[in-house]
Amino acid sequence: MPSYTAPTKDLQYVLHDVLNVSASDIPGYAELESDFTAAVLEEAGKLTSEVIAPLNAVGDAEGCKLENGVVRVPTGFQEAFDQIREGGWTGLDMPEEYGGQNMPYVLGTAVGEMFSAANQAFTMYQGLTHGAASAILAHGSEEQKNTYLPNMVSCQWTGTMNLTEPHCGTDLGLMRTKAEPQGDGSYKISGQKIFISSGEHEMAENIIHLVLAKIPGGPEGIKGVSLFIVPKFMVKEDGSLGERNGVSCGKLEEKMGIHGNSTCVMNYDEATGYLLGEEHKGMRAMFTMMNEARLGVGMQGLAQAEVAYQNAVDYARDRLQGRDVTGTKNPDGPADPLIVHPDVRRMLMDQKSFVEGARAFILWGAHLIDKAHRSNDKDADGLISLLTPVIKGFLTDEGFDMTIQAQQVYGGHGYIEEWGMSQFARDARIAMIYEGANGVQALDLVGRKLAQDGGKHVMAFFELVKNFCSENKDVDGMADFVEPLKKASKDLQAAGMFFMQNGMKNPNAALAGSTDFMHMMGHVCLGLVWGMMARASLSALANGTSDAAFHETKLATGRYYMTRRLPATSMHLARIESGADPVMALAADAF
Repeated sequence: MPSYTAPTKDLQYVLHDVLNVSASDIPGYAELESDFTAAVLEEAGKLTSEVIAPLNAVGDAEGCKLENGVVRVPTGFQEAFDQIREGGWTGLDMPEEYGGQNMPYVLGTAVGEMFSAANQAFTMYQGLTHGAASAILAHGSEEQKNTYLPNMVSCQWTGTMNLTEPHCGTDLGLMRTKAEPQGDGSYKISGQKIFISSGEHEMAENIIHLVLAKIPGGPEGIKGVSLFIVPKFMVKEDGSLGERNGVSCGKLEEKMGIHGNSTCVMNYDEATGYLLGEEHKGMRAMFTMMNEARLGVGMQGLAQAEVAYQNAVDYARDRLQGRDVTGTKNPDGPADPLIVHPDVRRMLMDQKSFVEGARAFILWGAHLIDKAHRSNDKDADGLISLLTPVIKGFLTDEGFDMTIQAQQVYGGHGYIEEWGMSQFARDARIAMIYEGANGVQALDLVGRKLAQDGGKHVMAFFELVKNFCSENKDVDGMADFVEPLKKASKDLQAAGMFFMQNGMKNPNAALAGSTDFMHMMGHVCLGLVWGMMARASLSALANGTSDAAFHETKLATGRYYMTRRLPATSMHLARIESGADPVMALAADAF
């Protein structure tokens, strides 16, 4: 059975050596002293490694079962969920007035990575709840907040998001679910939703569904969509639970992965619902949840890559296969360990350089969210809005590829279920699809985010990279990072220029290159954070750190990314500059 060790040391390194969180003037960051964050991360690491991770294979093997309308979760899930609730982990970064601990989002993100890596399917139950609670917090009335948030923050009640219908996924303007107004201010919700993660289970007393539906007589298409709070059990005025609402699970989906999470078909039969936010403004409210979810899904790509990498390294050190071509390394054994072979090293270095870069990227993104929300920084808000599709799309594409690389290290054993590598690949695969398929993320980036606010935010990103390179060009040891980053940034700017020159007269010229652009930008972002980490580690070495080996390893890993991974921007640029013709050459009936 595979194992998981929480990467607390590396998380501490990014928080303090790279981001220097405790010195930030963002409200709440002064509390993030190294000793405090170390205590939180160590406790979370212990919980994830010892309690949650051992249930990962159990959830995969058993799955969920629907019995007479009731969903049974895998063995051990209920007890673990109770333990997480009792420890207050579900409300780590939620407001104190609703029972949370009001910690910065960056700390919640660091903890969240460990939970996702240990058991993605399990962690989704509280993850979806956090997103639903955030939407209510941002758009709900005071009465709605007081009614639902205390129990959702504690996960006594869990939450969901209901968007997709059998006939429409990305194109939500086609939805048919109706919300008929009632005389008392409530609505009767009728329709069917599919692919609803955590839609039904018995681990919580109540489930609060956020449901997109159309009020009759409203505008056509997406402009006529509203968002509703639809509880599984009605909530009485005194806060106690009343009768069962008209919502039920009609089916559990049989999926490729995340078997431990109940992915449901949800039927709404004149269920009582309450408008969240304004009429016909449902997407505005839902995107509060979806943007948070997209960052969380990007983190899932990183998390599955991390746990797969850990196990691949252990296997490569232990498995004896062949001899090192430069000379025997294990003379007392029949063969040398796999890790001596350059191609195995290549696969492991791909994984290691991605995982550590992605971790820094995710935490930097969480830091920008804190800056935007806690300091009301509009520039930070614009930058994280630009980066959100990159975090979601690039990190899940690459994260899945890294689980495949880890599986490859095992050879034939990677294809055998008992070794566990298959589960990491299968669980990672969904992250490329849900919360907006990655092709849609790329279209959002190129079609909307680049031009947002007159291109202000993408220009600010280019300026950020330029300033970093300028400030560090003469720092000893930084040339290995600055020069490749400058080259990659120029490739990205050239791609943006191509879109500007060709996109208006031929939109397909831009859209055909959107995924390449998203990956280019992802590589530049990882190049930037690797530069930030290099600067931090060079400084630590110059100041006589007591852990020189850690920082030397960090620098070697970063140099690998800059020389072996970052040059992919040139390939993506060549593809983009080929335009739409190669992509659109065939008629539809020629496929």
